[in-house]
Amino acid sequence: MIVFIGLIVMCGGIVWGFTHGGGKLGDLFHIGEIVTILSVAVGSMIIMSPLKVLIQAIKLAIGVLKGAPFKKSDFEDVLKVMYELFVLGRRNGMIALEEHVMNPAASSLFKKYPSFHNNHSALEFFCDGLRPIVDGRIKPDQLAPLMEKSLESIKHEKHTVPLVVSKVADALPGIGIVAAVLGIVLTMGAISGDVSLVGQKIGAALTGTLLGVFLCYGIVGPIATNMEFYNHGEMTYLNCIKEAVVAFANGLPPLVAVEVGRRVLEEDMRPNAADLESMLKTLGAQK
Repeated sequence: MIVFIGLIVMCGGIVWGFTHGGGKLGDLFHIGEIVTILSVAVGSMIIMSPLKVLIQAIKLAIGVLKGAPFKKSDFEDVLKVMYELFVLGRRNGMIALEEHVMNPAASSLFKKYPSFHNNHSALEFFCDGLRPIVDGRIKPDQLAPLMEKSLESIKHEKHTVPLVVSKVADALPGIGIVAAVLGIVLTMGAISGDVSLVGQKIGAALTGTLLGVFLCYGIVGPIATNMEFYNHGEMTYLNCIKEAVVAFANGLPPLVAVEVGRRVLEEDMRPNAADLESMLKTLGAQK
């Protein structure tokens, strides 16, 4: 929603400024310039990106338009589900976690928290972290670097989409000049004609430069930056999981392990310590 507010403020200011000076909105819209710029921009993105990245770019753009990837309640849910699982492992041994981490899609515990259960990448990351401990394949002190490597790989993959979108944004002023030059070429063909017609064609050509710069600094560039913030929110969610799992694997009590995870959350999404303890004790009372 906040993205749409920004677009309304920006476009509204431009329209007011142009019309206030006596301009006509129709003079800003020339289909030839628009099609040229958009086709070159999209074509260059297709050339520079693997199909996987293009699909991720579409999904991420939709996600950015919807807003932040997680609400505070989503972070509370992941803290709750980790606490419940850690308590189960503490009471009954790590082998009791096997049915949940080996088949997370069917886990009755995970299903209690749809925001976590439906987040397939986070669910897989969580279970991947616990599986080697449940199986006894590694020692607890070996888990942290293992999960850190997974985070690095995920972070690198998520960086590719904002990188590509940023490159397209950087290219847009130049693409706008390409569209403008094409317009000037058309103008040269009519240079011996009516002066007013020549003026109209030059004006149309200049809108190509305008559109290229506007898209770069007003829309595509800011969206690329927003994508980075969106990805940061997802990485924070995964980092919370990593810190809590590592703490539990190294022998910390469930409540303390979840507290470690809570501390990596950003302030606006982090429940305070008293609220967390009360929330988790309520879960314990329900068992």
